[in-house]
Amino acid sequence: MKQDFARAATTYAAAAVLARETGRRMAGRLDLVSIAPRRIADIGCAGGEGIRALQARYPAALPLAIDFALPMLQGVRAGTPLLQRLRRRNPQLVNADVRALPLAAGSLSLVWSNLLLHWLDDPLPALREFQRSLEVGGLLMFAMLGPDTLKELRAACGEAGIPAEGVPLRRFHDMHDVGDMLLAAGFADPVMDMEMITLTYAGARGLLRDQRHLGVRNALLGELPWRDWRRVLRAYEAMRRDGRLSASFEIVYGHAWKPQPRSVSDGRAIIQFK
Repeated sequence: MKQDFARAATTYAAAAVLARETGRRMAGRLDLVSIAPRRIADIGCAGGEGIRALQARYPAALPLAIDFALPMLQGVRAGTPLLQRLRRRNPQLVNADVRALPLAAGSLSLVWSNLLLHWLDDPLPALREFQRSLEVGGLLMFAMLGPDTLKELRAACGEAGIPAEGVPLRRFHDMHDVGDMLLAAGFADPVMDMEMITLTYAGARGLLRDQRHLGVRNALLGELPWRDWRRVLRAYEAMRRDGRLSASFEIVYGHAWKPQPRSVSDGRAIIQFK
């Protein structure tokens, strides 16, 4: 997937309709919390729209843009306004795997992650890295795809005679499982909710083209013999409503805080006297 995503650096922005919308809705959730972060990181930053929005909201914070695809980070640099660069307010770029962040413990105030975590078979190691990198009282906010994503295409697989165990589309974690992972990673007071966002297309090729331009087609749709895919796409095309094809995406939103530690690294408990 890393190579596909890197190759999509020049086409990502035009196809990233869903990421822009989820980013906008995540930003609306920030209106409900009172924070003044010193250091913020957009982890899985892609083209950089998220970190630029965070900079506008928190101009005094030090911004970091983190991604595992170097061409995406180069696009972030190219898209930084000249005035920001002259004022040395451009985001610091970090090329890293989300499961092994090259950041000091407690170095971030806000971790923002938009449509990244669902690409990990097991998000827990990444969540633990988020928790480690946050300062006490720091906030994690994220959005990820849920299990009802592309339910229309999954139904088309059934119509085409593909057995449930043979459906190639990626399977995503349930919202409640993700909440449990947050607690297992050491976060406190996790808040989870979900909604469906539906995009429409003139035809199946439009959906396939968007996922290719995003660099996620293979990771999202998986692999089937071409003859099977033709049957699936014919069944999908038959699901038109008012001349358009629907593609539904279940969006799971979450935020949680890093609490005061209850023990030190050698296992001794911390007891506070007030």
